[in-house]
Amino acid sequence: MSITIDWLGTATFRLVIDDLVIFLDAYMDRVAAAPKVGLSASQVDKADFVIVGHSHFDHIAGAETIAANTGAVVIGSNETARVLLEEQISSEQLKVAQGGERYRLSDSVTMRVFPSLHACIWIPDTGQVQTDESKTGHLYLTEDEKWCCSPFSGTQDPNMNEDITEHIKSSIGSSETGGVLSFLIETAYGSIFYQDTSGCWTGVISDIRADVAILAMGGRPNVDGEPIQGSLSDYIGMMTGMLKPRQLILGHHDDWMPPQTRDNSTNQALLPVRKRVERIRPGIQFIQPSYLDSTKLLD
Repeated sequence: MSITIDWLGTATFRLVIDDLVIFLDAYMDRVAAAPKVGLSASQVDKADFVIVGHSHFDHIAGAETIAANTGAVVIGSNETARVLLEEQISSEQLKVAQGGERYRLSDSVTMRVFPSLHACIWIPDTGQVQTDESKTGHLYLTEDEKWCCSPFSGTQDPNMNEDITEHIKSSIGSSETGGVLSFLIETAYGSIFYQDTSGCWTGVISDIRADVAILAMGGRPNVDGEPIQGSLSDYIGMMTGMLKPRQLILGHHDDWMPPQTRDNSTNQALLPVRKRVERIRPGIQFIQPSYLDSTKLLD
């Protein structure tokens, strides 16, 4: 069995297991000022499944194009299905999940779905959080109290705000997460855990073991319904400690959306994460794929 993965920017990956092609999120056609990933949704000519973690634009956009052009089945929340039905995707291509489901993707590959949580975008300036920057407070707020705060600005570059605003208007997506999901893809060679935003229920994750973990690293992580009292490095360390993977890939960090961890050749922004992970899980392979580089997994 051959397993490769391509990073396609933000939290989007293409996972190829033998001849099975799975898109993890679908957001490749980004704002014009963002670096190109080398592939657009309209150029995808083979996909069996599109797995959507939640229904915000920077995760679901592109799923409609891939599904229409390839016949791929999309697995996601009720809100994901609603958005895609509005885009004229057939209900026969949509499978709705809320956590607790198991799907067969091929004769040798299955996938379990788990409930998850979205990063705390309601906290002011959460998009500016750096990997080793510890944050505290904002605990025990009701939903009304949360959203009286200034929402996440969406970028580290103030000049890009207007571009992103216009981009969102032309992209499909929802203002609702639709209920965030995480996934465990199980193969004969091992399992691959995927999440597309920084949040978790620890009672769920602590019972999962994965050989490969693809973990989102952006904003203020949401742990059991409250913002983490610590840093992004703390969050990735906690997730690694629970999942116990052999290989780790970080998602939802990029060279244009915060946290901007790919802005120099030495990758200094990731050093605190590497140190934390290697202390918790000695010998782990830390993989940082580039766009479309077909990195082998579980080799």
